Amino acid sequence: MKVIENGIVAPLGFKANGIYAGIREGKKRIDLSLILSDKKASAAAVYTTNLVKGAPIYVTEENLKDGYAQAMICNSGNANTCNFDGIDIAKKTCEILAKTANISAKDVIVASTGVIGLPLSIKPFENGMEELVKGLGRDYKHSDLAVSGIMTTDTVKKDIAVEFELDGKVCKIGAMTKGSGMIAPNMATMLCFVTTDVNITPKMLKSALSDVVGDTFNMLSVDGDTSTNDTLSIMANGMAENKLIDSDNDSYKVFYEALLYVCENLARRMAKDGEGATKLLECHVKGAKTKKDAKIVAKSVISSSLLKSAMFGADANWGRVLCAIGYSGANLDINKVDVSFKSKKGSIDVCKNGSGIPFSEEKAKEILLEDEIIIDINLNDKKGESKAFGCDLTYDYVKINGDYRS
Repeated sequence: MKVIENGIVAPLGFKANGIYAGIREGKKRIDLSLILSDKKASAAAVYTTNLVKGAPIYVTEENLKDGYAQAMICNSGNANTCNFDGIDIAKKTCEILAKTANISAKDVIVASTGVIGLPLSIKPFENGMEELVKGLGRDYKHSDLAVSGIMTTDTVKKDIAVEFELDGKVCKIGAMTKGSGMIAPNMATMLCFVTTDVNITPKMLKSALSDVVGDTFNMLSVDGDTSTNDTLSIMANGMAENKLIDSDNDSYKVFYEALLYVCENLARRMAKDGEGATKLLECHVKGAKTKKDAKIVAKSVISSSLLKSAMFGADANWGRVLCAIGYSGANLDINKVDVSFKSKKGSIDVCKNGSGIPFSEEKAKEILLEDEIIIDINLNDKKGESKAFGCDLTYDYVKINGDYRS
């Protein structure tokens, strides 16, 4: 497997575009994105577990009941959430796209991101759809436009493409995501769209997506807030012409590993681009009784506001790590826990068997001043392992979210 260019349009048979449709009133930024497959594709998605859900989620869930889709459309600047006519707007968006692109409205994955509770007009979709469809293309310029159209408080664009081989056929996966704040996903991320030309059944595609999410986006936390609009969707149009993947065979495992790589890459980049963040934090846990216990510990540590604040200040306050482990609810013996901090500047042990040990505060600070930090935890029990991804908590996080609607 290797990383390649062209992002979301790297797989065969996909086109993309992004335009300014006027949804972001007063801010002339690209706010409407489209990804279109040349043919109907196997499709799957996972969504937020928040009881308050964006209207597009209900429409997408209904459209994907048959396991197929042909297009993904997303607007930014307005979440289309908690609106009395939200579902009607989402359905009309699908219908307008279907008519313009000559596809079925039932084959559309629709999504929105932005301010919650703000009325959304159908006019920008009606006025901009022809331009959006007409401008579709297959090179990175068009992928880049599509990525731009889903961003909100993101400071960098997040996309990736990889290439691998199945049955002697070259296969590709492309993906793009947005997310910088309001992130504590549960079965999804803020918004992520994935394309692939792999030939795979809807059932096996859904299985792969659900399993991958558990080890990537579900192990990501920026601020502990699960969004109302979290959606991760994938389309697989089969145009690579590999032998159909319809079971958990060797080809499925290769595809799974490629999808896992793509999603972990994007999860790390989302964490590093957390609102106001200056550092990417990774918590690596090993030696747990079970993988589930390892995941519980890793997520608890990476979500601790106190630990995140200490990392911002480059303070080796390992007691905050132990505290987060202690209230995590995982099955473990706290008297066996070892903790180390790592970065490009080296590694330093700060805790052995649940107790502090002598270490150089100066060396620890040098390590923690780097922009990527690993919190390494060994529970010294069995073989359960997991990773979680997050960021430090800074003054700018409050500033960004204090005037988000301004």
